[in-house]
This record gives sequence, structure tokens and C-alpha cells, in this order.
Amino acid sequence: MIIKEMAENNSAQLNICMTAYKFPILGRATDHGFLWPIARGLASRGHHVTVIAAKSPLGKPDVLRDGVRVYYLHEGFPNSSGMKFDDAVYKKFIELHKEKPFDIIHSIDRSGSKIAHYKKHFKVAVAYDVEATQMSQIFFILGMAQESVKSMLATGIAVIYKFLTTYFGGDRDLLSTADGIFVTSPQQRIFLERYYLYPDYHTYTVPYGIELGDLSPRPESLELRKKWNLPENAHIVLTITDMTEPKEVKSLLTAFERVAVKKPNTFMVIVGNGPGWKEIEYDMLSLALGSRVIMTGALTPEEISDWISLAEVYVNLSSRTTGFEPTMIEAMAQRKVIIGSEVSPIANIVEDGQDGFLIRPADSESLAHLLIEIFSGSLSVTEIGQKARDKVTNIFDTRKMIQSIEAAYRKIISNPI
Repeated sequence: MIIKEMAENNSAQLNICMTAYKFPILGRATDHGFLWPIARGLASRGHHVTVIAAKSPLGKPDVLRDGVRVYYLHEGFPNSSGMKFDDAVYKKFIELHKEKPFDIIHSIDRSGSKIAHYKKHFKVAVAYDVEATQMSQIFFILGMAQESVKSMLATGIAVIYKFLTTYFGGDRDLLSTADGIFVTSPQQRIFLERYYLYPDYHTYTVPYGIELGDLSPRPESLELRKKWNLPENAHIVLTITDMTEPKEVKSLLTAFERVAVKKPNTFMVIVGNGPGWKEIEYDMLSLALGSRVIMTGALTPEEISDWISLAEVYVNLSSRTTGFEPTMIEAMAQRKVIIGSEVSPIANIVEDGQDGFLIRPADSESLAHLLIEIFSGSLSVTEIGQKARDKVTNIFDTRKMIQSIEAAYRKIISNPI
């Protein structure tokens, strides 16, 4: 009888609400690019999935696709477009919850925090992604540390200060309302338990990535090469940034300056736009790299994929995100040589020197040496690229990811805090 009841509970349909300021349903290399496969996969397993987001890339207020209903509150809802997103989410949630009560709300960022404060009233379980906390700021500080006593001491002080200000400045309150937290790496899990005092048995590890099913190897874009006047034998280093922390890009430019001297046919492509554009451009021109560095500005996911197919090396030294960077996973799936930060989540899946490379973000000298080795042909880039693809296609299995999330939802609902 008990076994039968458990089986029925495991097959029961869930009414799921996901909230995120950004929720793309198109493209592969986008912010939060892992969300659409999750929502669609849960819907395909018979669950009711509703998403509340802000802006739509299609400019539509609501979309019904593959069984998932998405509401974009800043696109066509007159009473919500001028509201703070958290307030608009709260209002829409109440409306939908009255029609059909939700079992769980999964807040990818902090947008579901107002609902969480009244979760007992709504009788709904609440899960957050670790990205809803400000933990990523601590990862960024750790990533920019240099291997010197002075730097380590300064880093330690900065980490303590940042932790105290973010923990007591919002994270403690947010975590107190969470029935479960989704993480993507062991470091996140350890940080949550050891420093944020969040119970480990309410933490769920799911390797969010991107949907790899449609990532068959893409041919190089000849039109892109022609558009930017790139020679056929040009070696291309690609990086993508939101330009909120110019220090990350400056370290990369400093390394590339040395590469450009020894390898005249190398080019760097910087994709992205943001508040640090002028500073990054100034650093690039100061290093006399104006003819060797292309700053494309913001691009569509499809254009980003074209650049990934054209590049030989993809570099992302950011440690600000605590999750896996979708474009880096895509680059690995496209058999590119990737270089990541040794203190970022990617370090948990990349075996240094085997299927990619890991360095400390501030170590521009080691980065320059590594790039020169790659372009000199002294490393087996074909073998490294194939191992990278094999690694991500094995880890980021969409079917397993959906099953893990569904199981976590059921545990969160049955065992709330």
C-alpha cells in the first residue's frame, strides 16, 4: 500500500511556476540558456509549467510553446510594464495561483523573493537557483587574486568584507525563505553550508548547461570572415563579456599583446556590450592592438554561434557567475580549445591540459604562453577539442537533467523548511 502511494506521488502532475527576469526561448548561447530545455522537458513529462519573465525577444506579451506558457510582464501588460519586476511577478503569481494553485515556484534570480515571504499563505514550496544569491561577487574577488602574499592578504580581507555585506545585505533573508537551493558545482554547495549556514540536505546539485541535441558541428562562417577582413590563415581567440568588470578583459588583452607580437596572424574578438566598453577600448588602443582586436558589440545568439564556429580558442576567465557559462559549454561541444578560470565552476568538469585549460584570471603571463603554444602547433588541439565535446555531451544530458530537477522538486515539496 505504501509503495503504491509513493508510486502515485512520483507520477502526479506538478503545477510549476518559474520566474526569471530573462527567459529566452530561442537561441543556444544566451543568458540563462539552460532554462528553456528545463521548462520544455518538464512539460513533456506531463507537468504544468508556467514562466513569468520580463522581456521577450519576440516582443510578445505571452507565448505558448511546447506546452510551456510564458508571460513577459514588461511587453504587453499595461498594469505591469511600469512596476518593479518583483512586484509585477508577485501580482501575476497571485492571479495565476487563484486559477490553479502552484505546487512549487522556482526562482532563477531574486524575482520570486516577495512570493517566498508569503509561501505559507500560498501553500507553495520555494526553490532558488544559487544565482539568486550574491555569491558570484565572492567568486569574482577570488578569481582576480594573484599569487603573492600581499595579494592574498588583500583578497582575504576583500572576501570577508564582501561576504558580510552581501550576506547581511539580503542573502540571509533570501535563504531563510528557501525550501531548496539548486547549485551546479561542489564549491557552491560547500559555500552554502559552511559560510551561509544553509542545510546541505536542502541543496540540490544539477549540472545546468545547454541543450546539446542540436549542437552538431557547425561549418565556419565564410561570410563572417569576409565581413571582418580576416585572412584565411588567421588564428582567432574569442571571448564574450558583459563588460561590467573591465579588469577581466584587461588581463586578457595584456596576454594577447605578447601573442600578437610572436604570432602576426592572430586576432582577438571581443563580443558584448556594457558599462566598461570605453575603458576596454582605451586599454586595447593603449596596447596598440587596434588592428588585431575586433569589438563586435552585442550580438544575437545565432551570431555568437557563428563566431564560436570560426574561432579556434574560446577564453572566459570570469569568475562572477557561479554557474556554467552556456557559451563555454557550446564552445566545448563545437570542439574548440577552451581556457577558463581555475576558480570558476568550469574547473569542476575540465581536466586541465586534457579537454581544456584552466588558469588564474590575473595570470596574463601564463595565458600568453599557453596561447602561443596553441597557435605554434605544439599542442594537439584536435584531440583536446574532441575530448571537450565528449565530456560535455556526457555531462549535460538533457534527459538526466530533467529527471534530476523533477526529483528535486518532489523532495522540496514534501520536505519544506
